[in-house]
Amino acid sequence: MTQLALIIDLNVCVGCSACVTSCKEWNTSGSAGPMSDFNMYDQDPTGTFFNRVQTYEVGEYPNTETVHFPKSCLHCEEPPCVPVCPTGASYKRKQDGIVLVDYDKCIGCKYCSWACPYGAREIDEEQKVMKKCTLCVDRIYDMDLPEERRQPACVLACPTTARLFGDVHDPDSEVSIAIREQGGYQLQPEWGTNPANHYLPRRKVKSSVSKEDLTRVDNPLKDEHFNKPSDSDVTLEDSSWI
Repeated sequence: MTQLALIIDLNVCVGCSACVTSCKEWNTSGSAGPMSDFNMYDQDPTGTFFNRVQTYEVGEYPNTETVHFPKSCLHCEEPPCVPVCPTGASYKRKQDGIVLVDYDKCIGCKYCSWACPYGAREIDEEQKVMKKCTLCVDRIYDMDLPEERRQPACVLACPTTARLFGDVHDPDSEVSIAIREQGGYQLQPEWGTNPANHYLPRRKVKSSVSKEDLTRVDNPLKDEHFNKPSDSDVTLEDSSWI
């Protein structure tokens, strides 16, 4: 069975939130929208987001580093949000493994958000229904788009290629190879949800840089490249304006 998922490379994620804004833009104007915001610039902002980037500082001063951790619905293979739904609004598709919500059936009871151990479900206060990442299902199957554009909006927007999209059940897919070769892991697998989304771990790389490496060989301000004006040259102050 096909299981579509996102693979997130924590080693190259820079926390720019391009995935957050592109997700918001696409889904607000697509089949999932609108996704309302309240008090966006207040001390306690609220709103509906399918994707968020959480930033942590790890280690002890002065040996600390910043980790950016994008998180959205993990499209679990054993999603706990599905069986608790009293109306059947939450369901997992057999053809591609995507977990979705039928808004026409959702009554906003929040059972699914309580059952989700990852906090991936959010209530849309305006429509009073639960919403979550859909892997841009209305985009990845849009035959009117060029094939290379049939990917989730967050994947296309990522400037560092920190996000991959594909079938994790296909051993020859790009995502399966990345998981296998780079030690991809699931988030909290002990909970038994078997998340489809995986993360590629951060890798520490040691490097040494000499003082000479920091000197630009093509520095335009070097004496041999910089032509100083002579006393006879006309300057801006000497020019007359009509």
